[in-house]
Amino acid sequence: MDTMSLKEIQSKLLLWESSENPLAPLNSDQREAILDLESLILGVNDEGGENGPIEKETVDQKSIPSVDTTYDFLEWYERLCDDNMKTEDVPYQCYYKQLEDRRNECISLNEQINEAMSDLHKLTEQYNFVSNKTNALHNMSEQLLADQNKLSGIGDDIKKRLHYFTQVEHLSQRLNSPTMSVNSDAFFNVLAKIDECLDYMRENSNYKESHTYLVKYRHLQNRAISVIRSYVNHVLDHATEQVLGPQEDAGSEEEEYVDTAYAVFFGKFQAAAPKLRKVIGEIEQRAETNSDYASLLSDMEREYASRRRRVAGGAVGGAVGGAARRLARDSCALLRACCSLLAHACRDECALYHHFFTQSSQALEEYLQSLCNGLYETLRPHIIHINHLETLAELCVILRIEVIEEQVNNDPVSLRALGMCAGALLQDAAERLVFRAHVHLRADVLLYRPAPGDLAYPNKLLMMEQIALSIQEQSLKRSDSRNSMVSDVSATSQEVANINVEAQRRPHASPADLHGMWYPTVRRTLAALSRLYRCLEKRVFQGLAQEAISLCVQSVDTAARLITANATSVDGELFQIKHLLILREQIAPFQVDFVIKETTLDFSNVKNAAYGLIQKPRQIFSLSSNNALLEFLLEGTPMVREHLLDSRKEVDRQLKSCCETFIKNATELLAGPMAVFTEKAQTFTPIDQLKSEPWATPEQLAVVVKEVQKRIKAHLAPLQRSMQLYLANKETEFILFKPIRNNVVGYFVQIEQLLVNAGYSYEDTLIVACPTPEQISVFISSASLISHSEPVLPYGTKAKPSVVRKPSVTSVPEKLEEKATAETV
Repeated sequence: MDTMSLKEIQSKLLLWESSENPLAPLNSDQREAILDLESLILGVNDEGGENGPIEKETVDQKSIPSVDTTYDFLEWYERLCDDNMKTEDVPYQCYYKQLEDRRNECISLNEQINEAMSDLHKLTEQYNFVSNKTNALHNMSEQLLADQNKLSGIGDDIKKRLHYFTQVEHLSQRLNSPTMSVNSDAFFNVLAKIDECLDYMRENSNYKESHTYLVKYRHLQNRAISVIRSYVNHVLDHATEQVLGPQEDAGSEEEEYVDTAYAVFFGKFQAAAPKLRKVIGEIEQRAETNSDYASLLSDMEREYASRRRRVAGGAVGGAVGGAARRLARDSCALLRACCSLLAHACRDECALYHHFFTQSSQALEEYLQSLCNGLYETLRPHIIHINHLETLAELCVILRIEVIEEQVNNDPVSLRALGMCAGALLQDAAERLVFRAHVHLRADVLLYRPAPGDLAYPNKLLMMEQIALSIQEQSLKRSDSRNSMVSDVSATSQEVANINVEAQRRPHASPADLHGMWYPTVRRTLAALSRLYRCLEKRVFQGLAQEAISLCVQSVDTAARLITANATSVDGELFQIKHLLILREQIAPFQVDFVIKETTLDFSNVKNAAYGLIQKPRQIFSLSSNNALLEFLLEGTPMVREHLLDSRKEVDRQLKSCCETFIKNATELLAGPMAVFTEKAQTFTPIDQLKSEPWATPEQLAVVVKEVQKRIKAHLAPLQRSMQLYLANKETEFILFKPIRNNVVGYFVQIEQLLVNAGYSYEDTLIVACPTPEQISVFISSASLISHSEPVLPYGTKAKPSVVRKPSVTSVPEKLEEKATAETV
């Protein structure tokens, strides 16, 4: 058992370091330690082996005792055996001793480890204890730090809030400081602090005593505002005194403002601007968000405007008054001078104002308006007493174009007050112009009393034609002497000069085309409209133009009646046609509608309701729904009606009526007997018995036909001559003559048809000798050619002039024929 146990132990010891499954594997450090021990042991043995025999001999020599007895020998032998056994067991004993030593060391090490573990457990417990204490302390410290920060924040917040309650005395002392200057940064810092405290008190009105401190800070702000106002007024008063002193010494000359305007009236104030610019700039910044500073700024602007009114208001008024006295007889020059003066003054005042203030204000506008009111008060009496239309028209043009459009519109900010004044003057001038135009149209157009020369038609046209032809002949002979024809001695010589110029421009022009040959009312109406067109507003001009044209048409109609009474109806009608054509042509360039709306009351319903009330006397006080009085009140209301009056259409209607009347009268002049006969024959029944009537016999009908032919031959040429003289336009003459020709030819066609329808025989037709339409057309054309080839007097002219116009015979172009066919009169 012992042997097996030893072998097992040995086998197990061998398995300690087996390569496959070691029972006690050693790490690298342990192996190195064993190797170190092994090398140490081998080194000791080697040393002992090398010196062993010598030492052994020494020992043996020393250890052999003296043997005297057997007991000594046995003792020695036993001792020697023991020594041998000991010598043999020495390695094992050494190893055993080493093992014991290792065991003791392990035990000691184990004890030390246990002690260390015990110490570590103690340290762990102590560490955990200290760590817990430390964490608790740290948490407590953090909490204390947080509490400290919170309390510090609360303290700072309280201090910050209390700061606005503790600044009253400090700010009051700084405001009362004698060294505090308004024009310094320190003053505006105090002002900003007061504003900040005021805003804080307003935002936190729920704080205790916030209302009390709000009143205190408002008091401080009012004191600061009062100091600023006093400072600004002092600077402005000083500048005003500097200006008014030299002004009093200079006297009150009319041209004082013009001569010393900038140097005296603006230089002193401009020099004072740097003292106030910073103060006013700060107030303007605060005025955008604070009503108190806005009120202070408004007061400063008014104070500035009042000082400027004292300084420059009287000077500007004196300059305007002096110009009014100096240019009293020249209204246009007075208006230009005063407007130029006020424009210069307004620009200078605005430039000076912006040296002090940044933005314009109502006070500046009122001040500039007060300056310009002097212009209005000075010029208005001149304007309302002007009677001359040309002067009023020129004043309107100056105000509208030169002042408003060219000056005010180019600088609307500085010249707004001048623009308002000019607009008011323009309205007054326009009203005066409209009034004088009404008076002029009534007196010189509607109530115009023509002179005998104004109605001397057609002799007037013949005389002017003779003068024109003689001047044309002289101009052809002596082209270098044309300037001698012009003279300013009389109106007649001026007309001659106009005729000369017109004859040079258009050699074949007629006197009817000349402006001087127009009827005076037409000439005055068109001249007035041409002046008013540039001066008045479109709406006002339309109403006035409608009235002017209506009055002109009435005047031309009255003149036509007088000419008809003095001469013939043909002259009166052609006169009216001619001037209506002129009027229609001359109003065409005006880019307005000659239409006005006229409102009238229609009382036809009142009339019908009154008849109904009279017819129902018993139902006047009836209580039923058929009450006559109630029906009268409901149905008897007058109606408002609007009518559109168009002057152009009125001219066209009048022209059409005149042309129709002229065509009718000219037709009666040429074919009057035939018209009477055909009208009488058309009403006779039965038609087949017409030839049995004494007035419808072939012989009587032949007399009518011959009479008409005689009239055509006698009156056609003078009629066309009158049309040429009055109308002076071949196209118009052709258009007007074509329906006359068609009517005359139409009467011959009716006679020819009447001969067939009434049963006249072939012999009767030969007796009547009625020409065919083609023959009568050739007859009319031949009469027209005769009138062009021979000198013929106009229709109704008794005295033959010495020289008459000989127009060349021309045929009507095809295009003119087409236009005449398409156009209706």
